[in-house]
Amino acid sequence: MNLWKVLGLAGLAGVAAAGVIIAREQRQRTQLAPEEIRTRLHERLEQAPTAPTWGGTVPDVPVSPTTRRRWLPRRRRRRAAPVR
Repeated sequence: MNLWKVLGLAGLAGVAAAGVIIAREQRQRTQLAPEEIRTRLHERLEQAPTAPTWGGTVPDVPVSPTTRRRWLPRRRRRRAAPVR
C-alpha cells in the first residue's frame, strides 16, 4: 500500500475519533442543569491556586538590560539614502 494512502487513512481515523469524543462531551454538557454547572465551576475555583498579587514581592532574579535586550526582536536600521 502506498505510504500516502496509509497516512491519509490514519488522518481520517484521527479526525473521526476526535469528532466522536467531541460529540460525546457535548451530549454530556447539554444534559447538565445550570445549577450543576455553577456548582462545578465554584468547586474548580476553590481548587485553583491563587493568583500572585502584583507589586507584593520583588522577583529574586534581577533582570539586566542586556538580558532583556537579548530577547527583544532585532530591527535593522534603514540607512538614509545619500543626498546628491
